[in-house]
Amino acid sequence: MSIVSLASGEPTCTLDDLESICGSNNFSIEPGSVNESNFLLFANSFDAVCKAVQDLPEYEDPRLKPVPVEGGDRTFYRPDENDNPLNGWAHKTILKAADPESAKGPLAGRTVAFKDNVSVACLPLTLGASAKHFQDGKHPISTIDATVVKRVLESGGIVKGTATCENFSAFALSFTSNSGVVHNAHLPGYATGGSSSGCGALVSIGDVEDARKQGKDTKTCPLGEGVDMAIGGDQGGSIRLPASYSGIYGLKPTHGLIPYTGIAHLTPMIDHTGPMCRTIEDTALLLRVLAGWDGIDPRMTPESPLQSKVPDYASNLKTWISSKQASEEWNSKSAAKGLRIGILKEAFEVAGLNSSVKETVNAAAERFKALGADVKEISIPLHKYGAAIWTVASRPSMPHYIANRPSDLLSHTLPGLDPLPIDQDFFDILSNRNPAVVNVLLNVAHLERRYGPSLTRKAHMHVHQLREAYDQALEEVDVLLTPVNPTVGPLHPKGTLKTEDNPNGFTEQIMELFEPAIGNTLNTSPFNVTGHPALSMPVGWGKVKDGGGRLPIGMQVIAKKWDEDSIFKVAKAWEMGGHWADS
Repeated sequence: MSIVSLASGEPTCTLDDLESICGSNNFSIEPGSVNESNFLLFANSFDAVCKAVQDLPEYEDPRLKPVPVEGGDRTFYRPDENDNPLNGWAHKTILKAADPESAKGPLAGRTVAFKDNVSVACLPLTLGASAKHFQDGKHPISTIDATVVKRVLESGGIVKGTATCENFSAFALSFTSNSGVVHNAHLPGYATGGSSSGCGALVSIGDVEDARKQGKDTKTCPLGEGVDMAIGGDQGGSIRLPASYSGIYGLKPTHGLIPYTGIAHLTPMIDHTGPMCRTIEDTALLLRVLAGWDGIDPRMTPESPLQSKVPDYASNLKTWISSKQASEEWNSKSAAKGLRIGILKEAFEVAGLNSSVKETVNAAAERFKALGADVKEISIPLHKYGAAIWTVASRPSMPHYIANRPSDLLSHTLPGLDPLPIDQDFFDILSNRNPAVVNVLLNVAHLERRYGPSLTRKAHMHVHQLREAYDQALEEVDVLLTPVNPTVGPLHPKGTLKTEDNPNGFTEQIMELFEPAIGNTLNTSPFNVTGHPALSMPVGWGKVKDGGGRLPIGMQVIAKKWDEDSIFKVAKAWEMGGHWADS
């Protein structure tokens, strides 16, 4: 690589600096040699270039400029326990686009929440983490609107706030956020799933309220305010897991369909954002609003459609139903006629799969036969290794997220998000709140020391193999079906609950936190590395472990990349056999 220019001013790098840098790379330069003098000059020249860039004024892409809102100013507040009994809210606000044309948009009047790793201008961005991890001990205030926020506002959506997420978006249950546990609306005291935990809780409130009005749910505990829709994030299942636990629809779309710009990332290969809604129709509607190339996100490829070319998923679904009605097939015997359904054999053999979940999802899959679909079992042996491939392929770059380092591909970093270096305080806080983050750091160090980069390279090649295995199966069928979670939502560990003796809800029992989440992503994470669209849809109920009630069970529907239309058809056809909550 070329050198921009040779430094001529006072040196800013010393021989000691050069020696230290060489030592960290396992080599040395002969002291007093010409090479040493030259490399020291090059080091000073490079530092001069660094300082020149450092002195430039900060730049933010004008395409992410905050959308003007009614009233001009944006305000927010952190709701108290009375206003936020499930702890689903991180911060509340009311934002409506000032442009009167937005009121004519497809989301007009719909209330929306965003996972608290999404930049909403003028609101704090906490990532579910303690403010002690950030500069000056404060959560940064977003100065931009993420692309998805801009599109929701311009489509008439009413942004009601940000939803609690798990600590650094790195846990599959809902008790690691710095603000405390997030309760399941169907059964407070139990997990709502993570890491988009608040999104799952807030969207499901409406269903629980409806059930109470109909006398189907006799509980009277307060729920607080919910929303019609939410936008979650998914790197290993973090949209689908809480959707399953909460009895709502959650879609991880095809990788690169929805721009991830303005959202805190884990690893570009597995980063997804997507809709979480009460109905499949709303899921299709919201997907159309969110999807399409934004010119900034490097996750988007030549396959990613322009906004003007994004399919009108909701309209396509209506047209398909109309054609079924015209041929007198839209009924409980033939609604799924013409659909090819594959039951993924290995997905029902994963470790820890509860018998109740297995039986419920199997029965849900078998329903398609009665609805007229062609149903068969599909075997994909490599699926058993999917979660392991996902782990090794994606984990090495995850520490970059904790430091808000940019990806290797040009992207728009999050302005103002400047986490402090990892140190003992970092460990002490997170080992008692979310040891999964600490475990990631240890995993990455172990992977580098024991295996070097070769194993990650090997895992990346197996991603291609895994993608091809699913692609081949999806030539035979329109969708694959699997369970989402191995169990229904577990009880929150006692050590995570805030009490008079434990006001922060910290626990030193690491396994108490980890054990309930082990194996939760075995059926979801493989599709994060392969990029296939995958939906969690509610299909029934399962009893909680202690027998004190029941919670929803989700079924995962996977389709070819860019074929979300098939997922919506399959989900809607299934509903013709009866509402899931009545099962």
